[in-house]
Amino acid sequence: MKNHTFAYPFSAIVGQDLMKEALLLNVVNPRLGGVLIRGEKGTAKSTAVRALASLLPEIDVAEGCPFACKPGPTNGNDSDFCVDCAVKAEAGTLATARRRTRVVDLPVGATEDRVLGTLDLEAAIKKGEKTFEPGILAEAHRGILYVDEVNLLDDHIVDVLLDAAAMGVNTVEREGVSFSHPARFVLVGTMNPEEGELRPQLLDRFGLCVQVEGILDIDSRVEVVKRRMAFEDNPEDFARIWAKEEQAVASRVERARALLPRVGFPDELLRLVAQIAVDMGVDGHRADLVMMKTAKTMAALDGRDIATREDVGLAAELALPHRMRKKPFQDIGLAQGAVAGSMEKALA
Repeated sequence: MKNHTFAYPFSAIVGQDLMKEALLLNVVNPRLGGVLIRGEKGTAKSTAVRALASLLPEIDVAEGCPFACKPGPTNGNDSDFCVDCAVKAEAGTLATARRRTRVVDLPVGATEDRVLGTLDLEAAIKKGEKTFEPGILAEAHRGILYVDEVNLLDDHIVDVLLDAAAMGVNTVEREGVSFSHPARFVLVGTMNPEEGELRPQLLDRFGLCVQVEGILDIDSRVEVVKRRMAFEDNPEDFARIWAKEEQAVASRVERARALLPRVGFPDELLRLVAQIAVDMGVDGHRADLVMMKTAKTMAALDGRDIATREDVGLAAELALPHRMRKKPFQDIGLAQGAVAGSMEKALA
């Protein structure tokens, strides 16, 4: 077997617990708005993202659909269907196929047309036909959109990605002609801060943010090398050794997805969320919403049907550092530590 047949197991990644938790939270609840992972090279950022998809179950898709529309009843809402699938569903001719959840890469040099897709204006104007060539957002629907070096992308492209991630729909408009298709995906961006920063307005649009650093513990660093070499020498055997741990994480995600709609969030926790946002000096109300959603998702991952103050404290560590505007916490890593210290005192 070739090495690229197998992704490095998610559960075999040494350390980086906060990063792994942030990724799991987003696959359980894509409405969190994605995660930005900041850190130096060689800290398992890309490895963790690519390993994530193997934890997710196969999905049903409309056969032959470039947008991977979800078959089944829509309860009067066709938003899960593209135009062609909506017609087939109405006629009862929509066939079903199954495939793995995908990780779709967005290259740094991608153009707007490659990301959004393109419309054939000549066909639309002369024949009244909307001919659409799907782009990366279509490929990523119901999967994971991975943007490495997101800080090096054109700001306009980042805006487009974040808009689609927030709305769940991609709309392309050219000369008065428009086309829309569903575009719901888990957005994961990674970056090395040494190569440049994102504008604060774009940082704020990512639901969660994690700062990762190289592991300093000697025993842990040795374990990183041992596991990586074992994987490279025989990826199939390595995957088999970690299969039980991988299944445990996959089951945890599946249970959390089912439990999430039933997780309660008492009013006293809403007040705590608001107080934390005020104390940390964040702008607007997006941080409050993300903290609440993240705390509920944490409870679901732990198998609980009600969120706690501890969930809110951990959610704040992920949702606030990149939104803090006040000095002296201009560095995300320092901000993460500041939030953690403040939460420890507040929850004591």
